Amino acid sequence: MPGESFVRHGPLEPLSPVVLSVPHAGRDYSPALQALLRVPLDALRGLEDRHADAIALAARRDETLFVATRPRAWIDLNRAEQDRDPRLDDGAWMHGAPLSAKIRSGLGLVPRRVSNAGDIWKRRLGADEVQQRILADHRPWHAAIGAALAAARARFGVAVLLDVHSMPPLGSPETAARLVPGDRFGKASAARFLGRIEGVARAHGIRTAANTPYSGGHILERHGEPRRGVHAIQLEFDRSLYLDSALDQRGPGLAIAVRLLRDIIDAVADEALPGAIAAE
Repeated sequence: MPGESFVRHGPLEPLSPVVLSVPHAGRDYSPALQALLRVPLDALRGLEDRHADAIALAARRDETLFVATRPRAWIDLNRAEQDRDPRLDDGAWMHGAPLSAKIRSGLGLVPRRVSNAGDIWKRRLGADEVQQRILADHRPWHAAIGAALAAARARFGVAVLLDVHSMPPLGSPETAARLVPGDRFGKASAARFLGRIEGVARAHGIRTAANTPYSGGHILERHGEPRRGVHAIQLEFDRSLYLDSALDQRGPGLAIAVRLLRDIIDAVADEALPGAIAAE
C-alpha cells in the first residue's frame, strides 16, 4: 500500500518523557484492501478505536505522538508478528502450541472476523502478503516507538508510553468504568503511574477499573521494561464518553476526554521527572 503507515508528531529530540501512540484508529481503507473484502466497508468500523486519534491529537502539546493510518483490519499493531491465524494466513506458524484466544476468535495479527459481520476476506492470504504487511507497517511502527522511548529515557532517565485505545461501553455510565488503564498487571509499568492516572480520573469524576477487562497487548509487552526505566500503559476510553449516540462520529463529550488525557499526561510527566532528574 502506498503512503506512510503512521504519522509522527513532535521533534526527533523528545521534549517530554511521555510518548503517545494510537495504533487502532487508522482509516486509510485503500483500494487494495477494499478489493479483498467480503463484508461492507462500514463493517470494519467495528475493529477501529473510532476517532481515538482525535483525543490524542487535541490533548498533545510537545509530546511525541504516533498515529497509525493503516486500519486495524489490514494489520493489528497490537499483536505480535507470530500471532498469525492459520484459518486465514498461509504463513501462520503452528509450532504445535495451542492458539491464543484472540487468534481463535479471529483477532490475530491480521483480523479474520469482525463482530456481527463474520469473515472479512474473500480468500486466504498468502504468506508473502502478510509478511509484506509486517515489513512495511508493523516493524516500522514498533521501531519508531522503541527509538522514541529510548531517546526519551536517554534524555530524562525515564520514559513512559501512553497507548491510547477506545472500548465499547462496559455498562451504565453511572456504575461502569469509563476509563480502563492497563499495565499488564504491573509487568509493563511501575504501579505509581497507574496510581496517578486513577487519581486524575477521580478528580474528573470518571470511574476506572485497572486492567479489567483490558490489561494491555503486544505494544505494552514489547515496549514496557520498568526495570530499565521504560514504562508502558494502555488507556481504554469509553466510546460513549467522546462519540455521538451512534458511537460513530465525534460527539460533544470529546472535550471532556481531551481534558482527561491532557491531565493524565501532565500527571504522568510529573511522576516521571523527579526520578529522571535524580538519574541524571
